[in-house]
Amino acid sequence: MKCHAATALRMAAQSLHHSKTALGDFYRRIRAKLGAPKAITAAAHKLARIIFHLISTRQEFDDSKFAADQLRFQKRQEIKLRAKAKSMGFELIPLEQPG
Repeated sequence: MKCHAATALRMAAQSLHHSKTALGDFYRRIRAKLGAPKAITAAAHKLARIIFHLISTRQEFDDSKFAADQLRFQKRQEIKLRAKAKSMGFELIPLEQPG
């Protein structure tokens, strides 16, 4: 017997592939590491936890928490990239922002 909620969550997770949100970024990161089936399961699980939290606390969805996680991930990536460049004898210089 198939669980309809699990199927719906997996379908929602699979649609994150084209999403330009933090959840979409999460899905694409996991997909690159582990492959599509495991990424769908991981994203569906994350969606289930979000839904459970929203229902149990009766709060509205707040995307700012995910934005903070995304910013933290980007900073970690920059630190790793700088360390890799330094170990190879290079130095990273940020581009000047237009405007």
